Amino acid sequence: MRIIFAGTPDFAAIALQNLLDAQHNIIAVYTQPDRPAGRGRKLKPGPVKSLALEHNIPVEQPLNFKDADAIDTLKNYHADLMIVAAYGLLLPASVLEAPKQGCLNIHASLLPRWRGAAPIQRAILAGDAETGITIMQMNEGLDTGDMLLKLTTPIEKYDTSGSLHDRLAELGGQAILRALKQLSAQPLQAEKQDDTFSNYAKKLNKTEAWIDWTQSATEIDRHVRAFNPWPTCQSMLEDKIIRIHAAQILEQSKTANSTTPINNSGEIIAYSKQGIDVQCGQGQLRLTKCQLPGSRAMAVSDLHNGHPNMFKSGYRFIGNDC
Repeated sequence: MRIIFAGTPDFAAIALQNLLDAQHNIIAVYTQPDRPAGRGRKLKPGPVKSLALEHNIPVEQPLNFKDADAIDTLKNYHADLMIVAAYGLLLPASVLEAPKQGCLNIHASLLPRWRGAAPIQRAILAGDAETGITIMQMNEGLDTGDMLLKLTTPIEKYDTSGSLHDRLAELGGQAILRALKQLSAQPLQAEKQDDTFSNYAKKLNKTEAWIDWTQSATEIDRHVRAFNPWPTCQSMLEDKIIRIHAAQILEQSKTANSTTPINNSGEIIAYSKQGIDVQCGQGQLRLTKCQLPGSRAMAVSDLHNGHPNMFKSGYRFIGNDC
């Protein structure tokens, strides 16, 4: 088949690499325009574009598909299929209908569970036990198309959005190859989504990264993992903003098991090389990797060596309403 691939970040580049390794016929790549990066703010191509150029694949970077010329360019490739993964543009009907067999999307959720921009992070925040990849026949809705194939993976208790992203990216590459293999043999059985089971995975906002210590240790632990590596959870201690990169739930005491929130949430209970133990609304959380203002992230064992008195018992982390 003559395949157009549309995607921009690493998640998409891994799927494209899988397609190239399997010797699929990628006739063109669509990707977002280059963005400024680094101190010099020079334009830098995304991972998908870089990979396409390495393989001498034509690259198209329209701002959108409102221009008739952009649609004509797409149609002139005479593609059989378009594969979309984290492209970053909503595709109108004129694009979805251009390839002979339409457009397939590699979506990082077990649809219809999470539709939208941040399914990986929202799955961790919600405490989902598993997630996966859905290969979907695209329509004009937001991740509402018929489902063609699913692969699942458990969400482990120490998974961050970074580790889960990397695992799902690999799974996405496997899933699209399996879907294409089945598609070449016979039409895939499409399954309609049940909208009653759908949730909107809205884009992450930096304001969500402020920790609310009145929440339970379980909820805060999910926030820390879901917001790693971006935007990274943070909290105020005295007059400093402390960024929290990793934590673990402490074994629950009788007090921690109470369903009644306590009034010293955010208070540091203990500070050692093992971590910073903080009282939460229910339960306690041990912070194991933090970042001080103007410094790099480091293990609390290293922080303790350089700042043995910074996190004294009785000091209290507070949230921020900004």
